[in-house]
Amino acid sequence: MRLLADALVTLNRLDPPAALAALGGCCGSRRWAELMEEGRPYDSPEAVIERAERVFDGLERSDWLEAFAAHARIGQPDAGDAQGGTEQAGVSGADAEDLRILAERNAAYEARFGHVFLICATGLDAPATIAALADRYENPPAVELELAGVEQRKISRLRLRGMLGR
Repeated sequence: MRLLADALVTLNRLDPPAALAALGGCCGSRRWAELMEEGRPYDSPEAVIERAERVFDGLERSDWLEAFAAHARIGQPDAGDAQGGTEQAGVSGADAEDLRILAERNAAYEARFGHVFLICATGLDAPATIAALADRYENPPAVELELAGVEQRKISRLRLRGMLGR
C-alpha cells in the first residue's frame, strides 16, 4: 500500500515537464499527456485511470496517430526501450521465419493504414500476433483506427498501472 501512495505522491509532485515526460511514456499523444498533467493532483491511482479514460474519449484522429507513432513495430522493439521490449517479450523469442512474416505483414499493414500495427502484445507470442495482423488487415481503415485505439488504451492502462506500482 505504501508503494502505491509513494508513486502517486511522486507523480503529483513532479514539475510539469517531468510529469509530461512520465505520462508521455504511457501514451505518445502530446495532447493526452498534457491533459493528464493538467488533471494533477490525483487523489488515487483509480482517479488517474479514470482521467485517462476520459481523456482518451476526447482524442481526435491526429492524437491517435501521434500515439501510434510512438510505438515500435511489433517484433522489432527499439533498442534501449526496455518497456517496449518487455511488452513484446512473447514475440522476441520467435524464430527467423516468424520474424520475417511479422516484418512483411507489418510493412503491408503500414502501407494500407498509414500507421504502425498496434496490439497490446503482453502475453502474446509470434503466431498469435501474426494471426491478429492477418485478421485486422481486412478491416476498413476507420474500423482499424478504432481497434488500434482500443489497443492503445490497453497499453496505456498497463503502463499507468506500472508507473503507479499497481
